[in-house]
Amino acid sequence: MPVGTRGTVKAMTPEELREVGAQIILANTYHLFIRPGHLLVERLGGLHRFMNWDGPLLTDSGGFQVYSLGELRKITEEGVKFRSPYDGAYHVITPESSIAIQEALGSDIIMCFDDCPPYPAEHGYVARSMEMTTRWAGRCKEAHRREGQALFGIVQGGMYPDLRERSAAALREIGFDGYALGGLSVGEEPERMYEIIDHAAPLLPEDQPRYVMGIGRPEDLIEAVYRGVDMFDCVMPTRNARNGMLFTSFGRLNIRNSCHTEDSTPVDPACGCHVCRHYSRAYLRHLFQAGEILASRLNTYHNLYYYLSLMDRVREAIAADRYPEFRQEFYAAREEGTRMKDKG
Repeated sequence: MPVGTRGTVKAMTPEELREVGAQIILANTYHLFIRPGHLLVERLGGLHRFMNWDGPLLTDSGGFQVYSLGELRKITEEGVKFRSPYDGAYHVITPESSIAIQEALGSDIIMCFDDCPPYPAEHGYVARSMEMTTRWAGRCKEAHRREGQALFGIVQGGMYPDLRERSAAALREIGFDGYALGGLSVGEEPERMYEIIDHAAPLLPEDQPRYVMGIGRPEDLIEAVYRGVDMFDCVMPTRNARNGMLFTSFGRLNIRNSCHTEDSTPVDPACGCHVCRHYSRAYLRHLFQAGEILASRLNTYHNLYYYLSLMDRVREAIAADRYPEFRQEFYAAREEGTRMKDKG
């Protein structure tokens, strides 16, 4: 899912999102609550109409964003009190108000309010955090009233398999429309993240969506799918695009590098996106070096096309019952790209 934090995927129009193959996008409860306000969005017909997106929308609960505020927030059993980073005003989000905000926004999939523990953290701290997340999940389920919205529970428990087991079991007992693994990609090594997914994904129902929140390297998606995960979101393709980092079938390409100054080839000869069919690396580097807005737009277009095309090919490989082979081919292309790069 491309991330449209404030009701927009940065540098892209909804029409362009359709062009690159986006079927569902993510928006952020916390940011939309602060600006422009969920009640204003509701008065204007809901988030779909507000942002002119007629496809499915998922809103996260705001738990991770509150976690990232650090000193600006205070967590209690009731919820989270925090200061707005914009104007310093105090706000409170509870499990109940998080659900109310998401119902007002009118998204198709909404998330339970959760507490995301830091990494690293001691077992006792993470256990208390996980238990509170579970209690909050029960309150979210009870507060949810709007029909036509799927409510997902979020499994927490840090890097501790026993806590992930307890969290998953408790959420399954409450019962949700889908289940997410939260608290990953918060500083741990990729191998550790894969171990947790390996352990936690099989604890979730096979006949309901499994969602790992906030992971975004292409290899992370490949490995998580291999472990039974269905859904992902991350700002990486869009944020990296604005910084000049492009994703390709042979690995990452830094368009800022001087070696692209006179390079007339496309970013990725294997890519069929509008950018690769019409623009050269030299032109994209020129745009970036000149600080042109078009650099962010074209780079973002390409990166999102790459990610969504990758997931298209993942689905095709699964349907053809050849995902292990596809996974090997993905890494073989990366290795070949590295060899070619080393040759200069």
